[in-house]
Amino acid sequence: MSKGKELLIGAIKDGIVIDHIPSKKVFLIVEILKLKNYSQRITVATNMPSSSLVKKGIIKIEDKILQENELNNISLIAPDATINIIEDYEVVEKTKLERLDEVEELVRCDNPKCISNHENIKTKFVRLKEENKYKCFYCEKIISEDEIHLKTK
Repeated sequence: MSKGKELLIGAIKDGIVIDHIPSKKVFLIVEILKLKNYSQRITVATNMPSSSLVKKGIIKIEDKILQENELNNISLIAPDATINIIEDYEVVEKTKLERLDEVEELVRCDNPKCISNHENIKTKFVRLKEENKYKCFYCEKIISEDEIHLKTK
């Protein structure tokens, strides 16, 4: 390692790398993926230099395959993140996440009067195209990406 010019993070043989995470969202992703209880190797790095984000985070998870609901949750929290699938120490697939146009049953509405908080119905939000905001299908409350609260099960 050269003096102060290189950051060394161990490679993983098989698994996933979530890259280009805004630093302030890294530990939220660790929480929603329930990595605290994961038994394989995990590397979490935050506040790393980035040309596009100024500071970014990276999460490496050995022997992990992300499920669709996990990818959807990550795309809500860090919509510009990149998912790299690693096999035998090589990147075999690289996917840039995209913002969801419609979100069902993942986000909790913050409006205490919203019917989704009182009735047994799925929450539903629709993304506003012009902005990075979502609108509740039932009460029409608008929330920004920074205000999103994922539903806990």
